[in-house]
Amino acid sequence: MRFVVVTGMSGGGKSTALRMLEDAGFYCVDNLPVSLIEKFVELIAAPGGEVTKVALGLDVRADQAFAGAQRVLEKLRDNGYAFEILFMEANDRTLLKRYKETRRVHPLSPGGRIEDGIVREREILDDIRKKSDYVIDTSNLLTRELKEELERIFLQNEEYNNLMVTILSFGFKYGIPADADLVFDVRFLPNPFYIDELKHQTGNDREVQDYVMGFPEAHIFIEKLADMVEFLIPNYIKEGKYQLVIGIGCTGGKHRSVTLANKLYEQMKDHLESAVECHTEHKSRYGIKIVHRDVGQGI
Repeated sequence: MRFVVVTGMSGGGKSTALRMLEDAGFYCVDNLPVSLIEKFVELIAAPGGEVTKVALGLDVRADQAFAGAQRVLEKLRDNGYAFEILFMEANDRTLLKRYKETRRVHPLSPGGRIEDGIVREREILDDIRKKSDYVIDTSNLLTRELKEELERIFLQNEEYNNLMVTILSFGFKYGIPADADLVFDVRFLPNPFYIDELKHQTGNDREVQDYVMGFPEAHIFIEKLADMVEFLIPNYIKEGKYQLVIGIGCTGGKHRSVTLANKLYEQMKDHLESAVECHTEHKSRYGIKIVHRDVGQGI
């Protein structure tokens, strides 16, 4: 039997993950009282049972209750029950935004500030997060991308990506992305905006790409950036980082930044695929996606 404990930050996507696992054939139970967890596992794991895949959702409701849940999990493991822990989270800014959009009350600050509840919840969950088998940061994940990640882990049984890297193109005139971990300015390159036949195209078009990459500096930049990122990734993973956003910006976020973000994405993706094909031990394995934030601005 495959037994998965799904927990994490309130607003981090736990309920969504449980629904997706249920659609994938898991028998899902959420918010089970702590006093019933051990008996539930014993019954579900009894010989001859028909259930082969189980997901149990655990929420933070109060300090004492969750501490009790952790003690029960430790006891189950000591008694020989095998299970995996899936931890769902998001950054504080995203969590706060989700709470405001849904007008929900944080379970740990029903009469106070949401920010205080988030801080307290992180403290309570710190231990189980460190012990989790999978940590998925949904700050920049689409629902479709979360579904693909869960299917890859729990259905296709592929290797878990330690880190999700987002390459994000943007325009400085619209502001630096608040969630960017690394920001690179490519306004040192000539701007295709001032070429009449390229002005209304973007870095997703071949003509713009050929123009931008026609300058030797563009190739040198990509080479040095890719080398630095490949150096940083295993070190970020070692320090427990699960989400890395690399921002590449130009003036309007349509030409130079889009072109170079695409080139970096292609180079990093090729590097990953080559490592898999050559069966190379790749301890810095990561997932990668690309987002063009401002490519549609002004259209």
